[in-house]
Amino acid sequence: MKKFKRLLFIVNPNAGLKRETPFDAICTVFEDHDYEVIVCFTRAAGDGTVIVRDHAGDDIDLIVCMGGDGTLNETFAGAYEIGWRKPIGYIPAGTTNDFASSIGLPSDHVEAAKHIMEHEPHDLDLGMFNGRMFVYTACCGIFTKTSYETPQKIKNVFGHLAYVLEGVKDLTQIHSIHMKIDTGTEKLEDNYLFVAMCNTYSLGGVMTLDESQVCLSDGEFELFTIAMPRDLLQLNTIITALASQKYDEANDLVHFTKVKNAEILFPQFEDWSLDGERGEGREKNKFSVVHDAVRLIY
Repeated sequence: MKKFKRLLFIVNPNAGLKRETPFDAICTVFEDHDYEVIVCFTRAAGDGTVIVRDHAGDDIDLIVCMGGDGTLNETFAGAYEIGWRKPIGYIPAGTTNDFASSIGLPSDHVEAAKHIMEHEPHDLDLGMFNGRMFVYTACCGIFTKTSYETPQKIKNVFGHLAYVLEGVKDLTQIHSIHMKIDTGTEKLEDNYLFVAMCNTYSLGGVMTLDESQVCLSDGEFELFTIAMPRDLLQLNTIITALASQKYDEANDLVHFTKVKNAEILFPQFEDWSLDGERGEGREKNKFSVVHDAVRLIY
């Protein structure tokens, strides 16, 4: 009798799904590759982590999660917590799936399942912000609140447009954030529109990087800052730098560097966005990279 491997399939049924999810077809893909599929649905925030902790034992050969960035975040957090070193697959089913798109995962659910079965796992660094793990971005400033304040039902209908519409409302109240950043190798201080520590090839339409500039398992994240412009000329310089990806030509208005650790100080602290979810900010914030934390198939 054929011996089947076991696959733990974690599904968020409330992610930004816009059509009937082809569960039968997805499971058939897994079964055709000799996997017995154990399906677990999340019902509340944090369930992904609990499912991994409770069910990803030695008898499980592969974890696959299906949902948005939050589901992926929770799955990785559980895997790191229990020291899981076997592969993890991801079927993106959120509203925008920015990280999945940046690493080339198919948007079609069945094709994403096939991709998992046909590709190899790669080590992936994760970030730690004030003791909380995140996958690809911790950011603060303009537009970052919209990712966690826009209602899910609006995201499901409008997708990226919802973020843009909600962001436009912020423009009437735009303000900079005075911040000090100490990376251990350099110290930065300015009034910033936007600050991010990220490990991705693109960031919500704000930043796009050539793959030669980013390695997802080099033990470093990219620190990306946009200073508050003093006039229209400086604003145009920022826009040009973002459009051309030539950040070194922005006269320090746009700053890009690699970091392993950072301490971020606020005179008045503000919340951050961690993979699109609210992350509590403090007056003194600690960031660090967890090198080769998980193994993701992509």
